Amino acid sequence: MTTPPNSDLAPDPAPVTDDWREDCAPRRVLDLFATKWTSMVLHTLDARHEGGARTGVLHRSLPGISKKMLTQTLRDMETSGLILRDVLATMPPAVEYRLTPLGRRFVEPVNLLYDWGRTNADALDAFGPGPAPRRSAKRPKTD
Repeated sequence: MTTPPNSDLAPDPAPVTDDWREDCAPRRVLDLFATKWTSMVLHTLDARHEGGARTGVLHRSLPGISKKMLTQTLRDMETSGLILRDVLATMPPAVEYRLTPLGRRFVEPVNLLYDWGRTNADALDAFGPGPAPRRSAKRPKTD
């Protein structure tokens, strides 16, 4: 369909294909990036812990994440099939999280983004300072 001359109407957009549905694979991948912590947990598990770590170790490895946010992120990642939760038969019981084969494949593009960030740190710094850290040194009391 073409637009008549002097018309404010735009031509009809191209028909929606499966590649553009709300539940298409590219959108589902982007949903995994919707929270910064998903990619950070994946990257940390892969780069610092050989694919698996206990909850406390992960928490200490991710400055700025609250225990509540880490727990929620790990649950979401388990539901998405990126990690497995393994309850260890110790006293007291311990939980370890490990990358699944899907998680290992997904960490590849995550690592590319992290490498890009390191390579382009100067350009990113030109945008201004990043967010302030959540965990900061205790401030002195003022009277």
